[in-house]
Amino acid sequence: MLTLYDYLPSQNGWKVRVLLGLLGIAYETRVVSIFEGESHTEAFLKLNPAGAVPVLAVENGQAIAESNAILVCVAEGTSYLPADRLLRAKVMQWLFFEQYYVEPVIGSLRYWILTGRLERNQAMVSGKREAGARTLAALERSLVDGAFLVGDTLTIADIAVYAYSHRAEDCGFKLADYPFVTAWIGRVRDAIGPDYPVHPYSIDPHSGA
Repeated sequence: MLTLYDYLPSQNGWKVRVLLGLLGIAYETRVVSIFEGESHTEAFLKLNPAGAVPVLAVENGQAIAESNAILVCVAEGTSYLPADRLLRAKVMQWLFFEQYYVEPVIGSLRYWILTGRLERNQAMVSGKREAGARTLAALERSLVDGAFLVGDTLTIADIAVYAYSHRAEDCGFKLADYPFVTAWIGRVRDAIGPDYPVHPYSIDPHSGA
């Protein structure tokens, strides 16, 4: 059986939980206490030398790190990763977009705010906010003529980009300023369903600054 090394408040982990659930793939969960240093133990670093969750351990003993790489592996051969060459490349384009523009900006701001670490990172906040606004504007432009990011059905591109972008109001962005993004968020939420809650950092007593 697959084993997902996870940290529940992580939206990177959330992405993987969603796809596994949508595909009905059974897996075991091992929660990693990142604030207690469990992701930097010798055993965990053998799974992911970068010391970050999520990690998916597969049946042959190998492990896959980086949430979007896990999405690609799990989605192979399903409707969530198109077989068509161009559409597949477009999915990859959005996965790169998410890891370059969404997670390091909206994800970081959200993490700093919700765990009480904003002040210590104050020098970077203004730049992150400007970058976040540009990111949401780019996403808005991309959704003017499409229901989903690639084609007309949900793919892992939507799951990946949605994970942090739909939480943008947690760090001060107004999603009402982006009506096409807001409509897309509703479509993705409906396609995913209600079974994948976003866990607050407050469930982890070690998460505070």
